[in-house]
Amino acid sequence: MKEDYNPRNAQQNVPVKEKSQAGEQQKSKTAMQLQQSGGVACHSCGTLNDADAQYCMSCGAPLHGIVCPNCGSEIDADSDFCEVCRHYIRRDVCSFCGAKLDDNDGYCPECGSPRGGIVCPTCHTLNDFSFCKQCGQPLTEDARKLLMKVKESPQYRELVALAKEYNDLQMELPFESERDLQRDEASRQLRERVLKLLAEDLGNKNPVIPTPPKQRLSKEELEERKKRKMEQLSELLERMAIPQSPSPAKVRNYAMAQKPMGVRLAWLCNYKQALHSSPCGCAKPQLGGKWIMLGHNSNQEIKDDK
Repeated sequence: MKEDYNPRNAQQNVPVKEKSQAGEQQKSKTAMQLQQSGGVACHSCGTLNDADAQYCMSCGAPLHGIVCPNCGSEIDADSDFCEVCRHYIRRDVCSFCGAKLDDNDGYCPECGSPRGGIVCPTCHTLNDFSFCKQCGQPLTEDARKLLMKVKESPQYRELVALAKEYNDLQMELPFESERDLQRDEASRQLRERVLKLLAEDLGNKNPVIPTPPKQRLSKEELEERKKRKMEQLSELLERMAIPQSPSPAKVRNYAMAQKPMGVRLAWLCNYKQALHSSPCGCAKPQLGGKWIMLGHNSNQEIKDDK
C-alpha cells in the first residue's frame, strides 16, 4: 500500500547541513533587504535592524545617538562620558568599577563608591573615576590594589626608572659658554680645598677627595640624552598594552594605574584619535588607546586642555 505524502515528514528528512545552509541564506536575504531599505547596524552586536528601529532587536542596545543629560550635546549611544561638558552620564553603571546600578542607589553595591563622585584628598579635585584626573592619586580601595599589582610588573619598574632618569635630565642645567666652564672649574677647586681642610682638621694628612658624581654637559649633549630617554620611554609604553575589556571603567583604571609620575604623557584614544590628558576624558576608552610621550616642551594640543 502506497504511503500518503506528509510535508512534515519530508521536512524532517532534510539533512542538518542543508537546513543550516537554508537558514543562513534566509538570514543573508533578510539582511540584504534591510540594508537596501536603509537598515541600521547595531554598534554592540552587529545585527541589522529596521531603519526606524530605536533599539536592537537582538541585544536591546540603542541604535542612534543620544543627548547628554547635562548639556544637551548629541553623543554616541555607547558613550558613558560627554566630552563637551566633561560629565559622566550613565545612571545605570558605576563609573568607578563598572557594576550595575539601580536608580535609587546612592552608593555602588559592589565597590561602595558614591554616585556623585569622590574629592581627591591630595589636590581636592572632584572625580567621577577611580584615579584622580588631575594628580593621578588612587581614590578607591580597588584602585589602590590595582596600582600595587601593576607596580609589581618588571615593565612598570623599568618605566618608573626611565621616567626618573628623564626627569633628572630635565632638572640639569647645561653649560652654554666658556665662562660657564671656568665657573665650574673654580667651584670644583673650591670644593676640593674645603674638603681637604676639613679632613686635615680630623687628622687625615693625605685625604682622597672624591670626584663629583656628575659633570655638566653642553646643551647639545643634554638634549641628545633627553631625546634617547624619550625614545626608550616611548618604546616601553608601546609594549605595555592595555588589556581589552568591554568595560570603560576597567580600561580607565588599568591605564591610570600604569601612568608614571615625572613625565608629561597624553592618552591617544582609538575612538577619535584625539589626545587626552588621561583616559578619564575619553567617551569610549573601551575602544582602546595608549600613552604617548609629549615631553616638557611639546606643542601638541591636548583635547582636555581646550
